[in-house]
Amino acid sequence: MKRRSIVTNFALAALMIVAGWSVAAQPPKEMTVKVKDKEGKEYEFKMVLIPGGKFKMGSPEGEEGRKKHEGPQHEVEINPFYLATTEVTFDIFLAYYNETVTEKKGTDAAAEAKKTAAQAKKKGVNCISGPTPLYGDPTLGWGAGKRPAIGLTWHNAMTFCKWLSSKTGKKFRLPTEAEWEYACRAGTTTPYSFGDNPDDLEDYGWYEDNSDEMTHEVAQKKPNPWGLYDMHGNVMEWVLDFYSPDAYATDAKKGVVRDPKGPEKGKVHVARGGAWNSPLEDCRSAARAFEEPFWRYEDPQEPKSKWWLPKMGFIGFRVACEAD
Repeated sequence: MKRRSIVTNFALAALMIVAGWSVAAQPPKEMTVKVKDKEGKEYEFKMVLIPGGKFKMGSPEGEEGRKKHEGPQHEVEINPFYLATTEVTFDIFLAYYNETVTEKKGTDAAAEAKKTAAQAKKKGVNCISGPTPLYGDPTLGWGAGKRPAIGLTWHNAMTFCKWLSSKTGKKFRLPTEAEWEYACRAGTTTPYSFGDNPDDLEDYGWYEDNSDEMTHEVAQKKPNPWGLYDMHGNVMEWVLDFYSPDAYATDAKKGVVRDPKGPEKGKVHVARGGAWNSPLEDCRSAARAFEEPFWRYEDPQEPKSKWWLPKMGFIGFRVACEAD
């Protein structure tokens, strides 16, 4: 019976080839993304294929440091996707900024962006209208290079993904909250991807006890089981979803949820992962955060900028990419 099955499958594959059908190739387990700026300088970063599967999203009752909006736990199914092994760093982020910056601040910026986009459309150019000019030092004196880009809004991170997509022809975006937690856990069910002993965080992430109150270059600590660095600290990371304290309760009523994208509407977005100034419990795999009013206090503009969160050195992002 087994031999007949092998022969039958071989014959079927041969028939498909003769008929002109192609057997879909499996996506590579990792890839290197290369981008050139307008001056021809090249930047690159790595991504790994996150395999599809099911997991329990959220934290169980009784987990130390657990907050109410981390539950109830509910089963989620995730399709394969790519995720950057590190947070987006200042070097490539500043390449995006220098190429797309809108020259004016305040109320004139939106009008200028629309004018630029309209002119580009007439010329058949795919123009990305980027952020307004920066206030002060975006690195907070900590340095740029391979440190994570910080102090940017969710909208700015989304526009970076659009720019990156236009540069590469691939479909870049922010990961969903479910994708982020699934990738962070990497098949584990413990509070952290490395187990349940919080003392081991020293080896895997930058947090309040070892960061010297600043960000650090990415990939200096150990990765999680799927090769992802800094998932437990350094900077919190924007994800695609709007925030709702009741999002998990809503999904839990649906049974197994496939690739959830969070509430359809909302006022603020979710950030995950903990940061250099976070206590241990805020760096757990299930820990959730969201934009709070104080994140915009240092912005001198009225209305507040949709691009920048000045002096908020704890928020950054990493990018995801479609596996197809």
